[in-house]
Amino acid sequence: MRYFSILILSMLMNAAAWAEGQLTALPAPLVNASLAVKSAQQTAVFAGGCFWGVELVFQHVKGVVSATSGYAGGTADSARYDAVSRGSTGHAESVQVVYDPSQVSYGQLLKIFFSVAHDPTQLDRQGPDTGPQYRSAIFTTDAGQQRIAQSYIRQLEAARVYPQRIVTRLEALPAFYPAEDYHQDFATRHPLHPYIYYHDRPKLERLKQQFPEWYE
Repeated sequence: MRYFSILILSMLMNAAAWAEGQLTALPAPLVNASLAVKSAQQTAVFAGGCFWGVELVFQHVKGVVSATSGYAGGTADSARYDAVSRGSTGHAESVQVVYDPSQVSYGQLLKIFFSVAHDPTQLDRQGPDTGPQYRSAIFTTDAGQQRIAQSYIRQLEAARVYPQRIVTRLEALPAFYPAEDYHQDFATRHPLHPYIYYHDRPKLERLKQQFPEWYE
C-alpha cells in the first residue's frame, strides 16, 4: 500500500509539472500548408509516448476525421504489441491522424502535438514509459510535411520555448500498422483507468485550455 501511494503521488506530481510547464502557448508555425479548399483528406503520423493519450488528444481536434493507435518505424512482421513493447523492433507507438485540410492545417496539428500531446524533450521515453518505442517522432508522408515539421522544430528551438533541447525525430513513414483492437479508443472507453486518469486526462485538459477554438 505504501509503495502504491508513493507511485500515485509521483504520477500526480509528474502530471502537474508537465501541465504547469506547458501553460505558455507556442508560436504558430512560420512555414505551413495553406488550408486547402475541397481537398481530399490527408494523413499525419505522430509518436509521443503511449499512443492512448496522443490518440485521445487528436480525437478532440476540429478537422480531424479519425485518430488510430498503431506502430510506425519498423516492419510488418513485428508490428505487434508484445514485440513492440520490448523496444527492439524499431517501431514507435504512434497515432495516424486523418484530417480535413480545409479545416485544419498540418502546421496546426504540429503545434498541438508539441504543445499538449507530449513532452518533446524526453529522449526515448515519455513519463513513466521508457524505451525507443516511446520516442518522440514525426513520421512524414511527403516532402511538404518534412519541410514544415523541420522548420517548426528549428523555430521552436530558436525561440527557446523549452528548458531543454527538442529530441523529436523526423522519420519518413515506411508504413503504419494499426494496433490491436483493444488499444483503439482506450482512453475514451476507460477514463478512470489509473494511467489514463493521471497521464492522459491532463493532456485533454490542456487542449481545452490552450486551444478552445480547436477543441470539440
